[in-house]
Amino acid sequence: MKSSKTRTIKYRRSREGKTSYKTRLKLLLSKKSRITVRKSSKYIRAQIIEYVPKGDKVLITISSKILKDFGWKGNFCNIPAAYLTGLVLAKKTGNKNCIFDIGLQTSIKGNVIFAFAKGCLDGGLIFPCSENVFPSEEKITGKHIADFAKLLKKDKDRFEKQFGKLIKSMNPEKIVDHFKEVKQKILEK
Repeated sequence: MKSSKTRTIKYRRSREGKTSYKTRLKLLLSKKSRITVRKSSKYIRAQIIEYVPKGDKVLITISSKILKDFGWKGNFCNIPAAYLTGLVLAKKTGNKNCIFDIGLQTSIKGNVIFAFAKGCLDGGLIFPCSENVFPSEEKITGKHIADFAKLLKKDKDRFEKQFGKLIKSMNPEKIVDHFKEVKQKILEK
């Protein structure tokens, strides 16, 4: 005779907090390609994934490292780099109707993930996204980085500590012009 209730054990990825199967099912039922974006401490990685019955099929994978090919000298994980990475992905893919999938990452207005989404939309990908979650145009171009560099320039130690790696390749105060150059190269390709 049974004395306790039957317990159902969740799937491993659900227990580990890596996958929300309820949300995933909704995404798959739309039968559209997904744009997945993940941010690490150094790079931004993105993929365009299609569902097939045997398992997900990755169509395109891209990392912000690709910006080196276009002459990018800045950090590969900041807002301008995220926008440019989204632009490159969209140019490689062409006009395609997709779903933007951030997974279990926290959705914060104006962060790197939404800068990436803005780059994808400007490059020609089509997916629903509210305009008020995108970072401002000043942040996308890196003006906030240039302003902070001008502010820190008075204190040489703090300036070198903050921009030590960037100083070797370019002047952080000129990041806006550098951003525009790289964006133009991406759009021409």
